[in-house]
Amino acid sequence: MIRLRVKMRGVVQGVGFRPAAHRLALQMGLAGWVTNTSDGATVEVEGVDSQVRRYVDRLASTLPRPVGVNAMTASRVPAIGEHEFRILPSVEHGAKALAVPPDLAPCDACRLELRDPRNRRHLYPFITCVLCGPRYSLLTAIPYDRARTTLAGFPLCKDCLDEYENPDDRRYHAETTACPNCGPQVTLMDAQGGTIGGGRSALHAAAEHLRKGGILAVKGLGGFQLWVDAREEASVQRLRERKRRPHKPLAVLFSSLDAVRAYCVVSDEAAVVLTSPQSPIVILPRRPQAHLAAAVAPGNPTVGAMVPSTPLHHLMAALLGFPVVATSGNRSEEPLATDNDEALSRLAGIADLFLVHDRPIARPIDDSVARVSGTGPIIVRRARGYVPTPLYIGDRARGGKPLPPILAVGGHLKNTVGFGDGDRVLLSQHVGDLSTDEAIRGFRQTVADLSLLLERPPGLLACDLHPDYYSSTFAAEKAREERLPLVTVQHHHAHVAACMAEHGLTGAVLGIAWDGSGYGLDGTLWGGEFLLADYHGCERRAHLLPFGLPGGEQAVRDPRRAALSLLFGALGEDALGTARRLWPEWEQEARVLLAMIERRVATPTSSSMGRLFDGVASLTGLSGLTTFEGQAAMAVEFAAERFAATMREPDACSEGWYKLPLRRGTQPGTPMVADWTPLVRNVLADLEHANHPDRIAYEVHVALANLMRRVALEVGHHRVVLTGGCFQNMLLTRLARRKLSAAGFDVYAHEQVPPNDGGLALGQVMVAAAHSATGSGPGAGGKG
Repeated sequence: MIRLRVKMRGVVQGVGFRPAAHRLALQMGLAGWVTNTSDGATVEVEGVDSQVRRYVDRLASTLPRPVGVNAMTASRVPAIGEHEFRILPSVEHGAKALAVPPDLAPCDACRLELRDPRNRRHLYPFITCVLCGPRYSLLTAIPYDRARTTLAGFPLCKDCLDEYENPDDRRYHAETTACPNCGPQVTLMDAQGGTIGGGRSALHAAAEHLRKGGILAVKGLGGFQLWVDAREEASVQRLRERKRRPHKPLAVLFSSLDAVRAYCVVSDEAAVVLTSPQSPIVILPRRPQAHLAAAVAPGNPTVGAMVPSTPLHHLMAALLGFPVVATSGNRSEEPLATDNDEALSRLAGIADLFLVHDRPIARPIDDSVARVSGTGPIIVRRARGYVPTPLYIGDRARGGKPLPPILAVGGHLKNTVGFGDGDRVLLSQHVGDLSTDEAIRGFRQTVADLSLLLERPPGLLACDLHPDYYSSTFAAEKAREERLPLVTVQHHHAHVAACMAEHGLTGAVLGIAWDGSGYGLDGTLWGGEFLLADYHGCERRAHLLPFGLPGGEQAVRDPRRAALSLLFGALGEDALGTARRLWPEWEQEARVLLAMIERRVATPTSSSMGRLFDGVASLTGLSGLTTFEGQAAMAVEFAAERFAATMREPDACSEGWYKLPLRRGTQPGTPMVADWTPLVRNVLADLEHANHPDRIAYEVHVALANLMRRVALEVGHHRVVLTGGCFQNMLLTRLARRKLSAAGFDVYAHEQVPPNDGGLALGQVMVAAAHSATGSGPGAGGKG
């Protein structure tokens, strides 16, 4: 007889690990116990030597799908002569290492029960089991048990308790289990909070309201959504006006994968992502004849499609039989509403009716957003379904040493917060843009939330180099108050480090970091960067030729300003005449702005690739004034994709005729500069010859991919990392991969975290950890 102690780390709580370990032991006639611990789960198993070792071998391979084991160790302990196998209460001693599963879409078994009239949970909006349902959105502490969730106030009825205690039942120790007799309930309310109906009658009345063109606020898993019939132009426009979101695409909820296929082009890869347990919004090409309101995504050939991710969504979608807009329940730039009273207040004047429930939400979690690239999904917004799954980074930053507890506060846009500890980094859900008081409160709550759940204070802080980001000022204040070291990390260095961490890369890489802007080491705005980087530091090897942005932030909203600066750089004094031809109604303002550019008055310079895309969008007439980040650049991408669709080999390694020559620095060690002025003159020449803007947009993409290859050949490093918000552009990423790979480079792009600023916190953790290991301040920012 032998006894082994098996320690499991990873996503092993709340996903059926203990029941599965128990069932396997009973099948094999073994004794012992299993329990949740603060950093995972532990099994002690006793019996005949060969059977015990076979049990350990089988354990990892027979676990339910949501289980994610990162580390498993087995050690021999004295046998004690046990004769049964038990599930023990959770053990809370030791350092906590959060590995709770994310919120998962209903499993196949729960969906079958939901539709089965003979089942006692038939049409129950909160059906769940050990394999699916809410987890992180209702977690209040760890280890993960019902008493530490927002379901603590819903005692189990006898039938549910019997299932919970039955080792042969799918709901054995399922902490979120509930039924109509003991679980949460739905209610339909009017805008004043008066009750219209409850239960199934509430669902039917809500569906009828949507059929009549009304706007419905729906309390989902991690917060409220705003729903409206996606086929009706007037209804969608009314939602846009009330939400103050004139152009940004709205997500659409379809009842099933087949329903998505009727409106969108769905590849096999996209189908897998759409119907995965994470169930994100997936950006898909819209079918030309699809009957969706144009206002769903004005001027956009894609649809942010999603299928039901909760039982409530399944029931409503089945009742409706048509697609609905299902967008975040907030006003523009605000965080999600999560509480019923809060929703009635903050969504007043937007929603007509409110479909609510009485299960509290512990933290707001928005829907995740993904794109598919042919080489795997790219996460654009990492939230429901993916958070809080940690990223395991092993010894990538510290030469085999564990990470110290590091809090990284991310950037200003698309903010996420990160916490590194041991061999993992936990990224928070998408917080959003820190530009309103509500968003700042959400950010502060997220920071507090991580500390509460981990019960481990940080020993080191990391933030962006930009001194005026709210996240940076917060970190500086916290560092002073708590006397903690603070590492400031250059924006694009963090982008590169994040992608390196995803792929387990150590040593140096050539990082191509292209985005809207980030504070550079020289105090200017960067955004078209080629960095030779590792976790310890970065060296700027090349960058886009800087140009002025008259009015600063105003140039982000008005792409003509970037275009005017490009014209001035390419044409000099002739810029005004060209501007007059392109924008005749804008001549007087253009004249003033050109004077500002020439004299460098209120005109910060930037090497931003995002602003270059904006300028091209304006020069070609593809975009006017913008109302959301990336709008103009997206117009250029869509135009280029339209042209690519007419080509026999759209991703072929064409040389094109647009050029961005490389100018070498006058001093040794100074970076090369990619000169965009010939490209601008190429664009203007094609416009003179009446070439279609779609073709021009495609040629710009080819020129930028060629630039990447040329710089990579000059630098001569075999590993190239693509990062930054510009690499949400699938055509740009495909062309870059093709050209760089053909030239012999190993190319890495984001998969698990967003290429945009939603991934900054991961990179900040990695850079801070590297410099903590050496005790030096980062070469990419300094140490405060």
